[in-house]
Amino acid sequence: MQIAALKKADCEYICTDTATGALSKRPELTRCLEIVRAGDTLVVWKLDRLGRSLPHLVTVLAELQKQGVAFLSLT
Repeated sequence: MQIAALKKADCEYICTDTATGALSKRPELTRCLEIVRAGDTLVVWKLDRLGRSLPHLVTVLAELQKQGVAFLSLT
């Protein structure tokens, strides 16, 4: 359902991690954050797909803003 929604939103690249839990390593998220550039939009299906905790989410969103990367949550 999530991937279908991202494809429908015309996302060029879809990163998927299968790990669960706040402390799990998320290599695809790390890779995704490394490849986005100013002018890009990072799209997630739901806000909690980006951050595993509120402090982590705030940090990631602040870094995206600093880099000039827009953010969109589909739900």
